[in-house]
Amino acid sequence: MKFRISILVYIFILLPNYGQAQGRQNKGHRPTLNQVSNKELVQSIYPEADKVTELNNYWYKIVNKQSKTLGYAITSRKYCDHIIGYNNTTPIMIITDKNMIIRKVALLSNYETPSYVKRLEDNGFFKLWNGLKLDRASNIELDGFTGATMTADAVAENLKYLIENAKKKLPNDASKR
Repeated sequence: MKFRISILVYIFILLPNYGQAQGRQNKGHRPTLNQVSNKELVQSIYPEADKVTELNNYWYKIVNKQSKTLGYAITSRKYCDHIIGYNNTTPIMIITDKNMIIRKVALLSNYETPSYVKRLEDNGFFKLWNGLKLDRASNIELDGFTGATMTADAVAENLKYLIENAKKKLPNDASKR
């Protein structure tokens, strides 16, 4: 009886998760890492950005050479390893201005299929949150993104997690706004 239960546990619990743990390699291809430069992401919004410094567990301050605050950034890399897209984890970065209005949402280094990520970019998926305050951003309803649904859902789940947790620990100079 004990052996039979162990087999059932393996079949129904462990085996379905094997694809996630292996980066979904059972889909007929071996995922490759798509490197994304955090510096380039930040400088795509703030070209004069010189340094990004950690403020607390969630928030980073973006400053120029004169140490003037340009904006803020948060990343899900440390927190959302349990959120799996099509091939593996889908860490994101959210860049805001000094008033906590989202300027950019971007996928960090990942194993997602580049053509599907490009499809999301071309359809304006990553721009859905631009111009929104953090409180409003978590209320965005996704309208089907055919062909990249798993990636889109994972990015949205990362974003929701970040917003729910990071707004509890806003940077001191930003929380007054």
